[in-house]
Amino acid sequence: MSSEKRIALVTGANRGIGLEVARRLAAAGLVTVATARDAEKAEATAEKLRREGLDVRAAVLDVANTPSIPAHVAAIITAHGPIDVLVNNAAILIDGPGGFAARLNDMTDETLSKTLLTNLLGPAALVRAILPIMVARGYGRIVNVSSRAAQLSEMGAGFPAYRMSKTALNALTRVAAAEANGRNVKVNACSPGWVRTDMGGPDATRSIEQGADTIVWLALLDSTGPSGGFFEDRKPIAW
Repeated sequence: MSSEKRIALVTGANRGIGLEVARRLAAAGLVTVATARDAEKAEATAEKLRREGLDVRAAVLDVANTPSIPAHVAAIITAHGPIDVLVNNAAILIDGPGGFAARLNDMTDETLSKTLLTNLLGPAALVRAILPIMVARGYGRIVNVSSRAAQLSEMGAGFPAYRMSKTALNALTRVAAAEANGRNVKVNACSPGWVRTDMGGPDATRSIEQGADTIVWLALLDSTGPSGGFFEDRKPIAW
């Protein structure tokens, strides 16, 4: 591997938006580490993309197992090099009953706890493990995959645990961006829109390719690009 190549780490890369993001980052010339909770799924993803001629490596990373994250990050860095791009894509939506129609009184402590663990605590642990290295090296791009459901400006009813977790992820974005300010480390959040994935369902209005576009754009920002923002379709949206 050339030492000049950037290294990208994508969580939840075995399907949906994460898979497409991994594909596009590798196609852009980055060595891309595709992670999943299951080793076989991670390797199958990497092999699928390698058959497309892309430099994709597999790694196990369970964002819900936060105590394991520092060791997994250290192993990835040892195997592949310092991480230049982090895409916090892995997430769950388990509000029930009724999914998108779930109400606040339907939410249990267990649902909220599991949702926050995967959608917030995991990404926060990854940022804590990787951001200081990016700052020390003078380069980094962190993309937190959020949602319009996180917007306080348009907050409504439905799937409350998911909404709260993504709003908190946006707060993490702002804090991390402020701490990295002026060091060519860009930290942004984005909404992929309502995408036809296992989470979004078949009635969603956007393709996976459309959902991945802004994520990849933020991951590849040059030194003049924004930091600490919330974007959809490559344009700022309200928090």
